[in-house]
Amino acid sequence: MENLLRPLIVVGGSVVLTLVIGWATDFLLRKADERHHETPLWGLLRRGRIPYQLVLLAALLRGSYDEAQMLEERREGIGQTLTLVLIGSTAWLVIRIAAAIVETSYSRYASARAHRDPARVRRVRTQVTLIMRVVSAVVGVVAAASMLLTFPAFRAAGASLLASAGILGIVAGVAAQSTLSNMFAGFQIAFGDMVRMGDTVVVDGEWGTVEEITLTFLTVNTWDERRITMPVSYFTSKPFENWSRGTPQMTGTVFWHLDHTAPVEAMRDKLRDILRECPAWDGRAYNLTVTDTTPNTMQVRALVTAKDADDIWTVRVTVREQMVRWLADEHPYALPRVNTADAVSPPSPNGHHPSPDGVPLQQRRYHGTGRPER
Repeated sequence: MENLLRPLIVVGGSVVLTLVIGWATDFLLRKADERHHETPLWGLLRRGRIPYQLVLLAALLRGSYDEAQMLEERREGIGQTLTLVLIGSTAWLVIRIAAAIVETSYSRYASARAHRDPARVRRVRTQVTLIMRVVSAVVGVVAAASMLLTFPAFRAAGASLLASAGILGIVAGVAAQSTLSNMFAGFQIAFGDMVRMGDTVVVDGEWGTVEEITLTFLTVNTWDERRITMPVSYFTSKPFENWSRGTPQMTGTVFWHLDHTAPVEAMRDKLRDILRECPAWDGRAYNLTVTDTTPNTMQVRALVTAKDADDIWTVRVTVREQMVRWLADEHPYALPRVNTADAVSPPSPNGHHPSPDGVPLQQRRYHGTGRPER
């Protein structure tokens, strides 16, 4: 009877004690979260409840397994399994705690500077994301190494592995040269402030927003909702446009090719009226000038401003559309025209200019478009 009750008490007591301690800890964190709404730390720490209970259970069972006196023939295997579970759950818990602390610090920083310095907030966000990836990788490697060292065979081979580590490191460095260069480029991007998550960039002629940055690759979400993934080393070796560097304010241009008789002064007044009714215009500046001429048309350019890249696109398309519509309705002569009249031949003996269809050109009536009609 004692041999049956002892394992039941040890195992059952460990499980019950783990559940009680886990519930009590979660209750205290929930109460702290309700009292301190200004910080999300306590709520984020609750995400580590499962690894926390695994650590407690593995530690209790590992410490009290000798007292249970069950499955004596498999004692070493069960002890080894509990040790592996304890190491793995501890690494999991450390990563969750580190993530909670880092995310809390970033949230406080972002809430204090979101309106004053959004560019720096995006920079810190990029750095925090990459730091958490590095921490997770380091903890995972240490945990895996600790698990391997619990096996006697790996402990015996440790000396030979360390002795050959230099040669293996050289071979691995040569074989993984591109991967290592990407990793170093990732650190350079994170702490060199070249590009940040949320920045508006133009890469290979594609306009989009930086959506994700890792140690090896970067993802750009384009305006048409495509995802462009490229190695981070691209941004350290090739030129690209970053529209979010410095202030996000931008100046945009709109071009029209018009007839030489276009009313430029009236167009300036119309541009002012269009911008005043456009919510995306930031009110900083606008201008309209003739920038070039050809034998048939002249080029008119409008300069407009907006607070960021998205708004400047809205302002440009609005100005372009409404100005063309206004010219077509109020000043149609200002739009470029194509002469579709037939070429004039030398006059005939009777003084009339013949046409290919035999009808004298003097008998045709012309409309404003330049197209003759009988």
